[in-house]
Amino acid sequence: MSERGRVSEPVEPRPIEPKPIEPKPIEMEHRKAAVLRAIVEQYVQTAQPVGSQTVARSRAVGVSSATVRNDMTLLEREGYIVQPHTSAGRIPTDQGYRFFVDHFTRAGMLPKAQRRAVVEFFTSASHALEELFHETSQLLARLTHHAAVVIGPPADAARVRSVQLVELQPGVVLAVMVLSNGAVEKELLAVEGSVDHDRLAAAAAALTTELTGAVPGSLPPPRPTGDAQTDQIVQLAREALVTRVATATDPLYVGGASRLAAEQEAFATAESAARLLEMLEHQVVVVSLVRDLLDRGPTVRIGSENEVAELRDCSLVLAPYEIEGEVAGTVGVLGPTRMNYQQALAAVTAVSQQLGRLLST
Repeated sequence: MSERGRVSEPVEPRPIEPKPIEPKPIEMEHRKAAVLRAIVEQYVQTAQPVGSQTVARSRAVGVSSATVRNDMTLLEREGYIVQPHTSAGRIPTDQGYRFFVDHFTRAGMLPKAQRRAVVEFFTSASHALEELFHETSQLLARLTHHAAVVIGPPADAARVRSVQLVELQPGVVLAVMVLSNGAVEKELLAVEGSVDHDRLAAAAAALTTELTGAVPGSLPPPRPTGDAQTDQIVQLAREALVTRVATATDPLYVGGASRLAAEQEAFATAESAARLLEMLEHQVVVVSLVRDLLDRGPTVRIGSENEVAELRDCSLVLAPYEIEGEVAGTVGVLGPTRMNYQQALAAVTAVSQQLGRLLST
């Protein structure tokens, strides 16, 4: 990682279009759309139901509060907003957020200070791969003030670079497989008695010679070295590493999970944030969900659009990162549906593109 990603100037992120999972053509008269936009933006900012007088003061609307009330009645009837309490203002529904995201949200640029922070982070990155992904999730959480996830590339997205064997104690050898993307796979081997240093070095050399360039999920059987004990160690190491890769899940890194607890009043119930935190502990579930969504490209998924119950009070903003032109993993943020989608998309876009540039260098 020490020679990777020396980015001297900010690179303007390519715009991405958030894609609904089941896109439906939605038509809306221009003024009503402006009223809905004002309601969403005001509610995201204040977390308070929005009244007609507040909307009427918006420059984009430019009509009387009586006209706004009529439009709000129509928007409520059509399912875009709801009145949480009698005599209260209105708040957006998931359908209202969806219209807002599809028609008014584009992945623009981050503010200059945040843009510089992203570039400086990746310019100075010299971490091991696991640390890089962990720090990237923390960076994204700081930028968006929401929980962030980074999913690392699967082992089969890389090639074997080298294999090392280290005797930890008599009868126990650590096999270390270093991959071309910087990932490291480790497995313990149980061997008979102590292994002399020269024989262990010969086994490591044989494994590196035979496996370099191979896909970790289908390591070829090494050729005999001519020494029975060396061959036994080589075979044990290969079998252990094949098993390790076969049972491994794509690595998941979560940053800013504590922010979900701080945001719990923005969820429908007090238990929603707790259930979401619990779900994040189940790595296989989260990785499978995000991978499925990412097959559709950059995605915003809002509240009830989520099939997983724990996410129905939550929105996900996700984008892929690429390594040498191939989709390798995911970065994203998750939080309550009352999030700043424009800012979240800008942050996810900038981080995903810089991460991909770094890993491709």
